[in-house]
Amino acid sequence: MKKILLGMSTADLKLLAAELGEKEFRGKQVADWLYRHGCREISGMANLPVAFKSKLEAVYEIGRSQLQKNNMGKDGTFKLLLRPYYGELVETVGMPYDERFSCCVSTQIGCPVGCAFCATGSGGFKRNLAAGEMIDQVLTVAEVAIKEKLLAPDGRVSHVVFMGMGEPLLNYEATLAAVRLINHELKIGMRNITISTIGYVPGIYRLAADRLQLTLAVSLHAADDALRRKLVPGMSRYLLKDILSACQHYYSHTGRRVTFEYCLLKGVNDSQAEAASLASLLKGLNCHVNLIPFNEVLHSNFRCPEPAGVMAFRRVMEEAGITVTQREQRGAGIQAGCGQLRRQPGSG
Repeated sequence: MKKILLGMSTADLKLLAAELGEKEFRGKQVADWLYRHGCREISGMANLPVAFKSKLEAVYEIGRSQLQKNNMGKDGTFKLLLRPYYGELVETVGMPYDERFSCCVSTQIGCPVGCAFCATGSGGFKRNLAAGEMIDQVLTVAEVAIKEKLLAPDGRVSHVVFMGMGEPLLNYEATLAAVRLINHELKIGMRNITISTIGYVPGIYRLAADRLQLTLAVSLHAADDALRRKLVPGMSRYLLKDILSACQHYYSHTGRRVTFEYCLLKGVNDSQAEAASLASLLKGLNCHVNLIPFNEVLHSNFRCPEPAGVMAFRRVMEEAGITVTQREQRGAGIQAGCGQLRRQPGSG
């Protein structure tokens, strides 16, 4: 199998061009074809000398994925099933909004954490994705959005959320490489990039040390350790106090407010008493809470609370002085919502 170009920065590609006996600016041209034009074949890089393209093709491929399936939702949200260059299957989601277009990126094929209410972990963990395979998801989502007229012909993805399949901080090097490429090569502002974690404490400290101005979203889903161990067994070694301490450290090093995500499960963690406990737990932290009504998953015993229950939970939080938002439910009808990705050809 050949090496892939996707995932290399402009600086890397300039060095590669020099190593192949070309002027460095040829590397910049390759980067333009990869990241600005979404080129899928080296032969399609029109302004490169034929000899240079031949040198590249002898060792490299671009490394784009193959689109296996596109599920379109009524609200314009779509879920793509992709076969990455290195194999297996992965899902990514495109989400159009009035003033932005967002891509939900997967960082792993499957997930090792195994949250009780999430479909992704049910198929087990296969492997980490490379940075180029993450960038490919953003490029492919943009391609499909333009084809479906959800973006203008010269339009682009404006926001990226690492909230797809997998735990991003367990694939730290590749995820952060993808973040920097998205920022530098795709020109998506760092503050328009979100990394979501289920609460992997060492990764939060490591991210704090990098001092990036992205958004950190931490999934809690419970206000006490006993319930959290049941819902998130793969992170049971980290107590809530450890997670919150890491988040406080993150804020002190980056100045970026932390988002806490809380999936509301009917009869499990959605009572007003649990809302009060969560508010007490977060008191004094510079944060906001994003409530996520559970997206129904096939063969799951969990259910979504009624709208009145969601509002009651939210009211308790707000009365305690906690800033609360509610995740707009998009793509649930095509199994593209939070916790629904499962890399199956027939899913959705």
